Amino acid sequence: MAKSLTQMAADIVSAQASHVTMSADEMDAAIKKVFETLSYIKGLEDRPGEAVDDELAKLRANPMKSIKRNHVVNLEDGSKYKQLTAKTLAKFDLTAKEYRKKWGFSARQPLSAKSLSAKRRKSAKALGLAEKLAAARKAKRKPAVKKKAAPARNKAAPKKKRVVRRKKKA
Repeated sequence: MAKSLTQMAADIVSAQASHVTMSADEMDAAIKKVFETLSYIKGLEDRPGEAVDDELAKLRANPMKSIKRNHVVNLEDGSKYKQLTAKTLAKFDLTAKEYRKKWGFSARQPLSAKSLSAKRRKSAKALGLAEKLAAARKAKRKPAVKKKAAPARNKAAPKKKRVVRRKKKA
């Protein structure tokens, strides 16, 4: 069975008193001080924030696990978001690119919950954005190919050749 804080404080002070002579007032003050210290330590152990810090430490060790189904855990402070925005990261003086580099994410990794990414992917497919993007890229490449094949000619009037006249010696 675990000892109470009072029993532990008394044991600590009695061990100290066996090596050092102490008056009754000194023992009383020592017991109070040790009890307060033990209470403070117990409070630190029992705080729920400690469990959050342990979880954050695990996520920092493996950052890919911070991107969950319904939220993303900010590895800077442990808060949860649907998406890490530029405004959120600005609180820590980071851009999305710097955040990805700092925590080892690839440049293409979305900093949003998996459900949000899936929802966006589904709506993009429904709108046919992939085909529209491919067509736009193809259309953009065609004029560039024509310019390489036949250089454009200046349709303005041809430049006149400059004639240099020399003076005759008299």
